[in-house]
Amino acid sequence: MLQITGALRRFSDEFALGPLDLAIAPEEIICLVGHSGCGKSSLLRLIAGLDRAERGSIQLNGVELAGPNTFVEPEERQIGFVFQDYALFPHLSVEENMLFGLRRLPRPVAQKRVADLLALTGLAALGKRYPHMLSGGEQQRVALARALAPKPSVLLMDEPFSNLDRDLRDRIRQDTIDLLRKTGTTAIIVTHDPEEALSCGDRVVLMKSGSIVQAGTGREMHDHPVDRYAAEFFCSFNKVPATYRNGHLETALGRFPCQLDLADGSRAVAFIRPQAIAPSQEKTAIAGRILRRSFRGEIEQIELEIAGSDSALIMRTTQPAFADGDRLSVAIDSSRVLAFAA
Repeated sequence: MLQITGALRRFSDEFALGPLDLAIAPEEIICLVGHSGCGKSSLLRLIAGLDRAERGSIQLNGVELAGPNTFVEPEERQIGFVFQDYALFPHLSVEENMLFGLRRLPRPVAQKRVADLLALTGLAALGKRYPHMLSGGEQQRVALARALAPKPSVLLMDEPFSNLDRDLRDRIRQDTIDLLRKTGTTAIIVTHDPEEALSCGDRVVLMKSGSIVQAGTGREMHDHPVDRYAAEFFCSFNKVPATYRNGHLETALGRFPCQLDLADGSRAVAFIRPQAIAPSQEKTAIAGRILRRSFRGEIEQIELEIAGSDSALIMRTTQPAFADGDRLSVAIDSSRVLAFAA
């Protein structure tokens, strides 16, 4: 287990990482996510030993790597690192890149380990090639295989898919997760992409300004955000002014049940997902008029003018049979409405 307790690192009077606590179980894949400058990569550097915390401790499998009186050098931590630019040695072949971290092993043992990983990553035919002869996806796999070669206790990956085209990125990401599962590797993956974060780990850790905002499964983070920042990071919303009264949000679009630690009559905001709005023929449906439509491939985004509402209501639908200016009545799934204090 990787245990981070009270870790703090000041970078300036304006920004500090932590103090923060985080525990990662063996074979767990964690995804660190947040906007640029939130401290994701800085946390990886503390774990790897590339930077030193001013306070707190970092333990791996019960052994202290960093603490008030302890600092284990990076090369002694049994922690692998895949950098954003892969950092392959350009003058070494694929095999030689992978052998670099196995210099302490007997040559036959190291060569067997490299051969096994080349086969596991689908790189067996590329072992003699040099980095400049490889595609971006192949370079990423070589960097991953090189990091896995010494059998690290934890693998750190700093935005490893960001340099890849979208279609290739999705495939390489899934291949990477499959390989980490197959090898039983504990991993921390950094990304700034909300969709990637939700889909590629056992848990997601959302960061902001050097602190952890929320940690949980992708589903928990998406469906049950702890605050407005967490909600808006993973999804776009219609934000509708509301009044909190008797366990409900009262809005221009109707009443929605919720529980807030607010006095009756307090101002609040209803966060309504575009996907929670659907065409309806019910008598209680909300009447609107289509202002404009935007084709988004699999879905169409529709902006609705609603009487009594100051701003357009955004909905997303797979039904294409609408035109600008059409009258359209909709219903809102109240179970998918989030409530926050104003």
